[in-house]
Amino acid sequence: MTGKVPRIVSLDIAGPAGVLEGILRLPTHEPRRAAVLCHPHPLHQGSMHSPVVFRCARAMHRRDIATLRFNFRGVGRSSGAHDDGRGEKEDVRAALAALCERVPHVPVALAGYSFGCRVGFEAVRDDPRVDWLIGIGIPVALGSFGFLQGIEKRVLLVQGEHDEYGPLPAVERLVRQMGSRATLTVVPGADHLFQGELAKLEEILYAALEE
Repeated sequence: MTGKVPRIVSLDIAGPAGVLEGILRLPTHEPRRAAVLCHPHPLHQGSMHSPVVFRCARAMHRRDIATLRFNFRGVGRSSGAHDDGRGEKEDVRAALAALCERVPHVPVALAGYSFGCRVGFEAVRDDPRVDWLIGIGIPVALGSFGFLQGIEKRVLLVQGEHDEYGPLPAVERLVRQMGSRATLTVVPGADHLFQGELAKLEEILYAALEE
């Protein structure tokens, strides 16, 4: 990276269903890490501009982490149509390739919120380029996350205390199944949307991102 590189770059990512709309943000200093951020369900107004995704990105910016937010197929300017999570996994892989090309030689995390957590985690579970999975509002009540059992990557889950799609007992059970590399941080008073608790969420993420 040089000082000539813009700090915020709009990207057209070559995806399997056409162009994916993305925003790459580079820190002022050389990034110590990079991250792909995956947004919540496209059929429920999810996009890369969703408040939780934005707050996650901002916490990362404060830690000098380069971030790539992108819209899944059929959202915003991204081509294609919603594919119920199947094609969206390929979108994640395309975004990861674009990030690694533009920010090489640093460790990479994947952060996902709700639907983005499920699709993102499954897409990169075995990808050696990604060493850290960060899940916000993991929706364990909506489908099995058994594919994470015994995972060797580091995993951080950030869950609202009253998340209706990810009740804490079920999330705690999943953390135990994943093993010692997984940790859970609870946002007191928060629901799945983190309504009224976004500032608290950002500060919790900022603290958890210290390495």
